[in-house]
Amino acid sequence: MTADSGPAADLTSAQAQQAPQAPQTAQAPQPSAAPPGTTAVTQAVILAGGQGSRLRPYTDDRPKPLVEIPGTGTPILGHQLSWLASEGVTDVVISCGHLAGVLEEWLDRTDLPLKVRTVVEAEPLGRGGGLKYAAKALPRPDEPWYATNGDIWTRFSLRDMAAFHHERDAVATLALARPRIPWGAVETDQFGNVLDFIEAPPSPFLINAGLYVFSPEFAELLPDVGDHERTTFPQLARGKRLAGYQLPQGVYWRAIDTAKDLTEAAKELAAGAGHTPR
Repeated sequence: MTADSGPAADLTSAQAQQAPQAPQTAQAPQPSAAPPGTTAVTQAVILAGGQGSRLRPYTDDRPKPLVEIPGTGTPILGHQLSWLASEGVTDVVISCGHLAGVLEEWLDRTDLPLKVRTVVEAEPLGRGGGLKYAAKALPRPDEPWYATNGDIWTRFSLRDMAAFHHERDAVATLALARPRIPWGAVETDQFGNVLDFIEAPPSPFLINAGLYVFSPEFAELLPDVGDHERTTFPQLARGKRLAGYQLPQGVYWRAIDTAKDLTEAAKELAAGAGHTPR
C-alpha cells in the first residue's frame, strides 16, 4: 500500500460528471457526526513513501503525493487532507520516504486543516511494515483509524464506510472500486461472430481501492517488514474479519500512477459538475 500501489481507473461519463471540484482554501474541520452506535474515526495514516518512478519527470523533484493534477490548483496530498478534515479527521500521520524533506517543507508552509505528523522509514519496510511503523505515531492507539495510499484522488463519505466497518464487527475494511478496462473489448456470439466493439468497458471484478478502516487491534497483526496483503489480510479473511465496502455508484475514484493518469484525471475533473453526492 505504498504511494506507488493501486491501478488507475477510467470512469463512465456519469461518474465524470459527478467528479469533485478541486478543493478551495482548506477550512478548519467540523466536528464529526458519527452514525448512532459507532465511534467517530478521527485519525488517519497516509502512505507517501513510494518512488513514483512511473510518474517521472514529475517525481524527480517531489514525492508523488505532491504532484498536482493540472487544473486543480492543489497537489494530491492537499486534496486528501482537505477531504479527511471534512470527514471529521483531526490527526494524520504521513509515512514518508522518497524526497521526504520536500514533503515536510510543503507541510510547513501550507495552512493545513488538521494536525499532521510525519514519520520517515530509514529503510523500506514493505507495505505492511510501513503501515505498522506509521500506526505507532497515531495519537489515539485505542481508537479506529483510516489509511490511504498517497496517490488516490476520490471523495465519498468515509463516515458511511466506518459505519459499515462497525456493523460487520470487522478488524479491517477495504474500499472496493470497479475500474474501467483501459482497452476496448470485443463482443462475440457462440459461433465466433463479432457482434460489437465496446470502448473501455467496466471491469467484471472489484479491486482494492487503496482506502481502509482499521480497528485498534489491526496494528498488532501487521508484519514488522513485509506485505500485509499477503499475510494479515488473508488471515483476517479466513476468520471472516475482513470486510469489503463497495464505493457508492457515481463516486469518483482514480489512482494517479502514470503521466496518462494525470491527463485523464485532469479531463475528468474539468468536466465535473460539483462534489460527489454524499
